[in-house]
Amino acid sequence: MLIRLLPALFAGLLAFQEVPTTAPAADDKPVEWVCPMDRDVHTKGPGKCPRCGMALVAGIPDFVEFTTKIRTNPKMIRPGAPTAMTFEMINPATHKRVTEFETVHEKLFHLFMVSQDLKFFAHEHPVFDKSGEFHFDWKFPQSGMYRVLTDYYPKGATPQLAVNTLFVAGPPQTPVKLVADLAPQKSANLTASLTMDPPEPVAGFKTMMFFDLNPGDGLEPYLGAWGHMLAASEDLVDMIHNHPFLADGSARVQFNLIFPRPGVYRVWVQFQRKGVVNTVAFNVPVVELK
Repeated sequence: MLIRLLPALFAGLLAFQEVPTTAPAADDKPVEWVCPMDRDVHTKGPGKCPRCGMALVAGIPDFVEFTTKIRTNPKMIRPGAPTAMTFEMINPATHKRVTEFETVHEKLFHLFMVSQDLKFFAHEHPVFDKSGEFHFDWKFPQSGMYRVLTDYYPKGATPQLAVNTLFVAGPPQTPVKLVADLAPQKSANLTASLTMDPPEPVAGFKTMMFFDLNPGDGLEPYLGAWGHMLAASEDLVDMIHNHPFLADGSARVQFNLIFPRPGVYRVWVQFQRKGVVNTVAFNVPVVELK
């Protein structure tokens, strides 16, 4: 899922539409069953997406952006100090808080946090309460700007990937100029090597990204998938949350990705081996079509 941070990011006010969750009546026209997360997955009947495991639905409503509100306590965030974060999602049609969510990859809510200098990355899961809010306690490691991505699926709508910006008191971070880094990356208990087809990704075209994991034994699904990816342009304008296109528990995992613009992207990938979540990062250069 791709999100581009434009000034009118949360301006959508289109009508709310219900997602059919049962098969159509016999006299209705045939419909395709589609994965809400991976919309290129189509079948002629109900089932689960072979890619992400989500239940297929009979037709998908048009995408409508929901608003994500974040409150922090204290309001002024300081590095290293406890910060209580509260998340509230607003339905643009009713202007009311969303209180029902679908489970996506074993969780109701996925939270990603990235620092402006691209040195800090976190993938966490706030806790839901009966009022419809999510809560999460955190200590930001350094001052400066952070992009906060919220990934959730309101019941009866479409999956959402929204972005907010938080500032932590103190000296600003220096915007980074990424340098290509495609060397094997070692984490807690595995090393990931990356090859790509084409070897030099072209903006606007599909890139197949193959991750070879060593050791290749003991690999396990993490949050319902064989891997999780977040790719960010160095200016944090473009952010893409992605899952494997092909994976079966073996040592090779394939992601397919379309980088929207030329430049260097920071790509974090997470794999689980023997109960340990490994996070590795590559700097992927993307060229313009000539």
